[in-house]
Amino acid sequence: MSETAASGPDRQPIWSRPERGSRGPAPAHSRDAIVVAAIDLADTEGLAAVSMRAVAAALGTGAGSLYRYLSSRDDLLDLMTDRAVGELRPYPQVEGDWLETMVLLGRRQLALFGAHPWLLDVIHRPSGIGPQSLAWFDNCIRIMEPVRCPVAAKFETIAMMTGVVSLFARRESAAGAFSFAGVDLAAYPHLVAAFSQPSGPAPRADLVERTLRSLLTGLLLGEPTDVG
Repeated sequence: MSETAASGPDRQPIWSRPERGSRGPAPAHSRDAIVVAAIDLADTEGLAAVSMRAVAAALGTGAGSLYRYLSSRDDLLDLMTDRAVGELRPYPQVEGDWLETMVLLGRRQLALFGAHPWLLDVIHRPSGIGPQSLAWFDNCIRIMEPVRCPVAAKFETIAMMTGVVSLFARRESAAGAFSFAGVDLAAYPHLVAAFSQPSGPAPRADLVERTLRSLLTGLLLGEPTDVG
């Protein structure tokens, strides 16, 4: 079977299918063990290294045996995504300020992307929304319950927070830092003027926290409070 077989918008979600096929010899592995091996491979060698053949080799078996548990590499990527999202547990309890708790969750997301850089390339796959991802959404909605605004705004906020955190994670994983060193800025007077101004005191909060706070308050508290 091809590694991309049974893929596409009509593919039945892997979570709604049995753990393994009913035919064939007794199982030598579990779906969970396969996913753990795939994540280990992605963490050490990158997502491109994750193939059914490579994961099977890591488990000491043949690629064909994995098709008793999965239909395609897409299934594997979905399971890897959901298992990684599950590492955000246990979710923090709301102790006072919902905003503080959401900022904490954003920082946890950033740490998760740092631990699994490959997750940045699969987190937005619609097919990858499994039980752990649904629990994450449910938890965020729980935290934002005190905010009086349309529920659509809350879902948009969750998506935007993940997107912004992804950008920070990509920035942190990029090699080197952008610099104007050695560049003649004579033709760019506004840049020259900007660099000539005093930098001023450093902000009390870092850029990640300031961005998350601005995003969350802007999207949620700027919404009409009439939610019907």
